[in-house]
Amino acid sequence: MVNLDSLSVHRKYDPSGMLSHLKHFPEQCHSAWNKVVNYGLPSEYEQINKVVILGMGGSAIGGEVVSNLLATESSVPVWVHRDFDLPRFVDDKTLVIAVSYSGNTEETLSAVNQLLQSPAKKLILTSGGKLGELAEKENIFFSIIDYPAPPRATFPYTFASLVGIFNKLGLLSDTTADMQQAITTLTSMVDQLDITVPTESNRAKQLAQKLHGNIIVTYGAGVLAGVARRWKTQFNENSKNWAFFEIFPELIHNAIVGYTHPLQAKKHLFTVLLRGPSLHPRVKVQYEMVTKILEENQIPFEVVDGVGDNLFIRVLGLILLGDFTSYYLAILNRADPTPVPQIDLIKQYMSTTIGE
Repeated sequence: MVNLDSLSVHRKYDPSGMLSHLKHFPEQCHSAWNKVVNYGLPSEYEQINKVVILGMGGSAIGGEVVSNLLATESSVPVWVHRDFDLPRFVDDKTLVIAVSYSGNTEETLSAVNQLLQSPAKKLILTSGGKLGELAEKENIFFSIIDYPAPPRATFPYTFASLVGIFNKLGLLSDTTADMQQAITTLTSMVDQLDITVPTESNRAKQLAQKLHGNIIVTYGAGVLAGVARRWKTQFNENSKNWAFFEIFPELIHNAIVGYTHPLQAKKHLFTVLLRGPSLHPRVKVQYEMVTKILEENQIPFEVVDGVGDNLFIRVLGLILLGDFTSYYLAILNRADPTPVPQIDLIKQYMSTTIGE
């Protein structure tokens, strides 16, 4: 097995510097938060009764995690929409936030072009590209994501930006203190998960070793539903590893029945259950029963608890742990965590078939 404590190994398999982006996780949160503080959102944006976040992949996941948080506090529903067409229910009481790091995401651009014909309130988060040009041309309120990285590595920036926006709109209570506390805790976590920390003391390295060679299934619930998806997608993109995710309580109504077959699959499966103290008490009971069923079916698993003094720390801490784990799994897979050639190939192919 690859030695995760060898710095030369990391230099070999991470030539593009994904590790550097992980280490800047707290700084991205801090930078985006300070930027949002100075936003002057149009006053009419407060006159909404629903929010739609447009995005795909790494640009959408920040919105999903924030929408999970809002579901516990806000009476205004938030949808994350991953598709070409704008939902038909969008109207003048809707705030539509389009998120595309590159500014060239085909699905998002398609929906935004339809959005231009809508009376909805509009807001764009991007680093530029066609979406940035469109925002300037159509005089749409937009904010530049000014941290250069693969889209999935800008999650902290997108997340903090959206939380700040929802704070300003009154959809979330003032989370300034919680965010600042989370940034401090995340800074400490980065030090604990860094490559210089040996495997025997490094939670992410230890978990990556357990996951190595397996198909990974992540479980989450409530505010951790989006976190479970984030773990799954990071294993896909960073680790180049098969991974899937399931959500409580739905999974106890179907997924658990499939543990029995095929028998050969049990040798190559590993389940990660993301858990936290804010989950519904009955869901916590479901976690207990599912771990027992996994044990009975001899399927390896690990329960990973979100810890910390507030919900932001627990959610962001789990995401940071998942990001580092996916990085170390990439190294074990002898894979460069940065490039995603299959995604690039499909995008290139799609660009040659416009109008067909």
